[in-house]
Amino acid sequence: MNKKTIVLTGGGTAGHVSLNQAIIPTLEREGFEVHYIGSKDGIELELIRDAFPHIKYHAISSGKLRRYASVKNFTDPLRVGKGLLQAFYILRKVKPAVIFSKGGFVSVPVVMAGKLSGIPVVVHESDVTPGLANKIAKPFAQHIFTVFPETLKHLPADKSSCSGSIIRSELFEGNKMNGLKICGFNGFKSILLIMGGSQGSTVLNDAIRTNLPRLLEMYDIIHLCGKGKVDQTLSGIAGYKQFEYVTTELPDLLHAADVVVSRAGSNSIFEFLALRKPMLLIPLSKLQSRGDQILNANIFEKQGWALVLEEEEVTPKSFIKTLEELHFQTEQIRLVMEKSELPKTPNDMVKLIKSFAK
Repeated sequence: MNKKTIVLTGGGTAGHVSLNQAIIPTLEREGFEVHYIGSKDGIELELIRDAFPHIKYHAISSGKLRRYASVKNFTDPLRVGKGLLQAFYILRKVKPAVIFSKGGFVSVPVVMAGKLSGIPVVVHESDVTPGLANKIAKPFAQHIFTVFPETLKHLPADKSSCSGSIIRSELFEGNKMNGLKICGFNGFKSILLIMGGSQGSTVLNDAIRTNLPRLLEMYDIIHLCGKGKVDQTLSGIAGYKQFEYVTTELPDLLHAADVVVSRAGSNSIFEFLALRKPMLLIPLSKLQSRGDQILNANIFEKQGWALVLEEEEVTPKSFIKTLEELHFQTEQIRLVMEKSELPKTPNDMVKLIKSFAK
């Protein structure tokens, strides 16, 4: 039996890679040969090669898509053009039955080349409003799946549907005792997990470290602070464990955590919901983003799954006050979470993708 081939693409942040990571094992069990098209130096290269070293990774040129004035706005279209030619060549050689795109700037030349090559392109949008890359991808996509029902009003009705959130199976396989062992904690205190996204968050890092003595009275703390953002002067403090970034350890750390402080990227917050982890969300401000995390966070707050503190309102005092509110509401929030619908599995997503394959 000949294997069908699928091309996955997406990158720039971990959120544009995590769903692809989740569905790869299922795709391979279903008999697909998986190829990945990403950038030459993006986070997707590290994440895919670390987790799936056997998968053929194709690096292409890509330009960042910006909403602000920059001299690179004149040169990056040339990189996108170069990436388009490279994607054409790769697709012609690989001959995939379908392309699945998770968004991010590197996906743009891939979905364009796919459409122009007559290959079905399936796109997935995690946020309430489509990102710039997926807005560009709309005319080239055969179908667009969304996490939030609210997103559908921004997309063509004849080729979009809500699939709901898809959670990596390995997250449910985490072990609390392993998480405690990784951090050197004894489990006597509640555990606070801080996640600032794959790039880290200076706002979150400063809020945690400024309030560290007070926080350590309530919690043992796992702090994912971002590459190059570990504070070595705090490394010896009991009950406080810093990591730049984690991959295989994350399921164990999540199972060890009682509450989470995080940015409001869609993939992460649905993972917290699936694991029933009450959360304080500090979304990226509109000064740093298109406001998608603010919309995500507001929906979660409205459902009773999270408390929200706007980035502009973060001070040492407001942060500790809101976290104390979360501490007292933890059980109530967890009860509300228990009533939420369970997420879809990677098997469900693969079944949807296969329906569009040639």
